Amino acid sequence: MKRVYEFLGVTVGVILTALGLDMFLIPNKIAAGGVSGIATILHFLFNLPVGMVMLVLNVPLFLLGIYRLGLGFGFRSLYGTIATSVFIDLLAPLVPVPTHDVMLAGLYGGVLTGLGVGLVFRHKGTTGGTDLLAAIIRTYTGINIGQLLFLVDAGVVLAAGIVFDSAELALYALITIFLTSWLIDLVQEGISYARAFIIISDKAEEIAELILNRMDRGVTALQGKGLYTGIDRPVLLSVVNRSEVSQLKEIVYAADANAFVILTNVHEVLGEGFKEIYIEKRTGRKGRKK
Repeated sequence: MKRVYEFLGVTVGVILTALGLDMFLIPNKIAAGGVSGIATILHFLFNLPVGMVMLVLNVPLFLLGIYRLGLGFGFRSLYGTIATSVFIDLLAPLVPVPTHDVMLAGLYGGVLTGLGVGLVFRHKGTTGGTDLLAAIIRTYTGINIGQLLFLVDAGVVLAAGIVFDSAELALYALITIFLTSWLIDLVQEGISYARAFIIISDKAEEIAELILNRMDRGVTALQGKGLYTGIDRPVLLSVVNRSEVSQLKEIVYAADANAFVILTNVHEVLGEGFKEIYIEKRTGRKGRKK
């Protein structure tokens, strides 16, 4: 069932990606980086089907990926890449083009493709393309994958601007790339629904007592040492909901106006008071971890 769930998740993600390209990006000549961007450029230059071009471009990447990264990496990417190419060409004549406003097309295309690719990644798949290319190049150069992806996408966007003779289209494509990247991360990491406080104070015990009693929230004391002062003191860690942030700040600064506080976003919290933890039992059934 787990394999079936992952298969369905990748399929849904691929369909969303294909819809984003067919309904918004390709008809409006928005080549938002990657293999899909290259295929969009070739589509308008030579009237070639985008999906088929993407598949042809991915073949040498797969062969090189299997050679450099192993059989497992290549085969894990195979289904997502083939399905993406097939659905793009299959859906292209069937779906409408809702708008020719380039701004709207870039935004909605970025949303759909970001959600789609994010779902594919979340279910352990990949659509191939430049992420595979970047991983291969890294084995030769050691350069950060994120930097490589940015360089490749920037090159595709620049080429699209030259071919379509439109700086505006290139600028809209950049907006789409940023939106797509943000949504991919959002789908994989989830919406930030909690906040983590790290509190350093001379009155740590008093603050911890107030958090426990007034807010009914857990707090953990970590052992810390100020390297400048050489003084050992506890460092408090507490995770709360967004609605409780102001209350916790008031508690901390009422107890110690000189407290040093670090507040950061938390995308997922597993455990008591937040999301329940489910584990796979040997029977194959899911149960709540106590």
